[in-house]
Amino acid sequence: MKTSIPLAERLRPQSLADLVGQEHLSSQDSVLQKAIAKGKVPSMILWGPPGVGKTTLANIIATTFNSAYFQLSAISSGVKELREVIEEAKSKTSAILFIDEIHRFNKGQQDALLGAVEKGTITLIGATTENPSFEVNSALLSRCQVFILKALDEKALLKLVHQALEKDDLFKGQLIELKETAALLQLSGGDGRKLLNLLELSVEALIDIEKSGKPLVITNDWVMEVAQTHIALYDKNGEQHYDIISAFIKSMRGSDPNGAVYWLSRMIAGGEDVKFIARRMLIFSSEDIGNANPNAFLLANACFDAVNKIGYPESRIILSQCAIYLASSPKSNAAIESIDHSLALVNQTGNLPVPLHLRNAPTKLMKDLSYGKDYQYSHKGENNFIEQEYLPDAIKNTTLYQPQKNSREQEIRKFLQERWKGKYGY
Repeated sequence: MKTSIPLAERLRPQSLADLVGQEHLSSQDSVLQKAIAKGKVPSMILWGPPGVGKTTLANIIATTFNSAYFQLSAISSGVKELREVIEEAKSKTSAILFIDEIHRFNKGQQDALLGAVEKGTITLIGATTENPSFEVNSALLSRCQVFILKALDEKALLKLVHQALEKDDLFKGQLIELKETAALLQLSGGDGRKLLNLLELSVEALIDIEKSGKPLVITNDWVMEVAQTHIALYDKNGEQHYDIISAFIKSMRGSDPNGAVYWLSRMIAGGEDVKFIARRMLIFSSEDIGNANPNAFLLANACFDAVNKIGYPESRIILSQCAIYLASSPKSNAAIESIDHSLALVNQTGNLPVPLHLRNAPTKLMKDLSYGKDYQYSHKGENNFIEQEYLPDAIKNTTLYQPQKNSREQEIRKFLQERWKGKYGY
């Protein structure tokens, strides 16, 4: 039953109606469907995680309009290849250029697209797993419409599995019993391509060991065993993206510089965007270290700037230095806990009024209404402090920030204790 064409490719949808899990784009009332019905689609950026239909959507649009279709990968193509495509597109009635992983193009490469997009020489369809607000320059982004594709939910993933078993020519002739699906769903992580690849591996492995005519029973244990044996096969080309970045973050959070550098190396060797790595470390420096060591944020920010300026391969050294520093730093998640607690409180209590003494009073009417009355200017107090209430009356005395037990935040706690004398638990 084996074939060189992967199951995900054999089942690739040929029409928008067949696209699973993206009903907000494929329904008759969607912006995209209406544009197709009018016979004109804009240049666009398709933003979403791996395996959710970005390439498929580009293929469907090109087929629908019977346009000349060009495809480039930002990993292996540069300005030269771009210009060759644009030149060829000039001789076509209509042309669609699909650029996979467009976030990997630098500013110069993206700028090379501007004129052709603006003149209508090409309709650009760019695919990215990264936020285009950060990764696509503003001039190009302003000429494109952004469509967001979602990770596939359980319903969509199960639909893909059943379609494969019922419709695929190499599967429907087999006696396949889908006894359990939890492992397939969990390991796929919302990625349809990953799901189908793993399903195919699981069925092929059963065929190799089962006697002819015996049902092929797919269980969670079997899928896990196949995944561990063939992980290099179904996770090639960056499919482990989310697992490895998770291991990287957890190694730094666990204060293990060895694990951090190892997983950093795995990402670099796998072709991960160095800016993505630097951005995640910048987030980590605030989320997991915060005020336990404020210098961590400064170093991570400097790392992000340097990586943007230098690029690979030299940026690997800067990433390594930063990862080691973050892993070896004291940890605190007080910053994220305090803001999440506060956001939950806002969601629960709604738009509470600002206390009168904290309100701005730029006009006489506002002053007559007691805006700003009784406000105490802190700098007039001893040590630049005067005790007063800064929260709305309905939630006064609520503690949202609690310093954690590290030397830096213990200094913060001492400062707050001296000011608030036990209020807020300080």
